[in-house]
Amino acid sequence: MKASKDFLASLGFASGDLYDLPTSTKRFPDGAQYRVEIPSVEGPRALEATLEEIERLKLTVHRVSQGSGIMLLTDDEIKEMCEMSAQKQMELSLFVGPRGTWDISAQPLTSAGKVVALRHEGADQLVYAMEDLKRGAELGLRGALVADEGLLILTKEMKKQGILPQNFVVKVSVQMMASNPVSIKLMQDLGADTYNVPTALTLPKLAAIRQAIDIPIDLYVEVPDNFGGFIRHYEIPEFIRVLAPVYIKFGMRNHPDVYPSGTHLDSTNIALCKERVRRAQLGMQIIERYCPDAIMSKPGAEGLGIPAVSGNAIFRG
Repeated sequence: MKASKDFLASLGFASGDLYDLPTSTKRFPDGAQYRVEIPSVEGPRALEATLEEIERLKLTVHRVSQGSGIMLLTDDEIKEMCEMSAQKQMELSLFVGPRGTWDISAQPLTSAGKVVALRHEGADQLVYAMEDLKRGAELGLRGALVADEGLLILTKEMKKQGILPQNFVVKVSVQMMASNPVSIKLMQDLGADTYNVPTALTLPKLAAIRQAIDIPIDLYVEVPDNFGGFIRHYEIPEFIRVLAPVYIKFGMRNHPDVYPSGTHLDSTNIALCKERVRRAQLGMQIIERYCPDAIMSKPGAEGLGIPAVSGNAIFRG
């Protein structure tokens, strides 16, 4: 094995998982080690309830994300979500709407075909996804989730050619499932601005990934049931130390699948969002007890995909 390990090292990668858990010296642009994300904020009413609960509990949250997709939100709903997020100097990240599991192909729903995940089948689906991104950007959105390598390359080219704003944050979904330092470095090279790692990776595996990439790692510390249902709150201090810059992401175990969502699920989504914020409070109390010196970004920090909502800021690529 030594020759293979040496070969990996010669390419700049860790030669194995890093069981010594080295402290990361990498940081967000503002010098912070960590930021906080609340996922599955499905629509304006859910976002409104999330922000109210954040304010009530006096928490700092840097990013809210959504899974149902841009295509299932009206222009007015996207504008409203952008305005609320911009007011709080918070990144808003909406999923690209078209995806493999919503297409007419049964392959992503079969036992073997699930590996396809949310990738796009055929060129038309890529066109639809680009249209989603362009519409979001025109309405002020400055962050979106993708789960397809081809679309990831296209977002990079769209930024280069001015079709998307340069400050548009491309967040790679957990459902991309690249799981090792080489494959995740590839995602960074393809255009990922931030990468959501798979949920069941150990700290030594994550440490080797951190060595290989410079972009922020997004990490569920509480995981939805369909991704494992893990609750890893006590590991948060080590996540911050070893993986900085890292988004500490509070999903939730034991809740219904609400994707794709809509107004018919508003009451459920509101209740779920409020509880996710409470879970974030539990996580922040872990930080206060065990690593109070950890550096957190302030609202509006550099690099956040804060929506552009002023009259002159609407983007037309």
